[in-house]
Amino acid sequence: MSIKTPKLTVVGAGPGDEDLITLKAIKAIDSADVILYDALINESLLKYASEDAELIFVGKRKGCYAFQQEQINELIVSKAKEKGHVVRLKGGDPFIFGRGAEEIDYVRPFGLETFVVPGISSSVAVPAYQGIPLTKRGISESFWVVTATTKAHQLSNDIALAAKSTATIVILMGMHKLDDIVRIFSEENKQDKPIAIIQNGTRNDENVGIGTISTIQNIVVEKQLSSPAIIVIGDVVKERAVLSSICAEVTKE
Repeated sequence: MSIKTPKLTVVGAGPGDEDLITLKAIKAIDSADVILYDALINESLLKYASEDAELIFVGKRKGCYAFQQEQINELIVSKAKEKGHVVRLKGGDPFIFGRGAEEIDYVRPFGLETFVVPGISSSVAVPAYQGIPLTKRGISESFWVVTATTKAHQLSNDIALAAKSTATIVILMGMHKLDDIVRIFSEENKQDKPIAIIQNGTRNDENVGIGTISTIQNIVVEKQLSSPAIIVIGDVVKERAVLSSICAEVTKE
């Protein structure tokens, strides 16, 4: 039996709706000998894997790690050398707060071929499914995508910079820092700025709260909003397009 070339393909699985996966991602999943997948992916995507593929959950749920990042890096290398093609399946886009670049940097010195398949980022798709345009002529000329939590688990300093901007602000990993976010935007006299929090975006169990900086904390309690969720702050929240469904069926006439 010929020895397969060890390689890693980092694949973006999209924001949650299983239909928001690219054809290139499906082909990568189908060709994988091993798939290491995260908690935020839609596990129905694993149906595209071959029957012989080894499936390994390496994600995190509610602060509980199946594997630490260093262990995942080592696992990629060992499985690639043992079996060949490793697919690292990540939610959203792997190069937007997904640590995809870090994993590629780690494995290249071990002789692995490396590839990436971009995914539809939750930062864009989740607001869109709620009819929220991140930019709209005359309302918002730009948008920022910011993580609320740094590597040291502290609030990102970029939140304070974002609060001074007129751009639409999309905040990932921000629910545990919501009190700080509200305080910072309030200090910029933006108590009345519209805000949306979208939990489980693009999925059938999507849960949404819409309010202002001054009211959103009560709305979070009322709607029982929690992670994983995306926070959108800006006047575009008031410009929501009226959609028939968040999970529209695309059919041929």
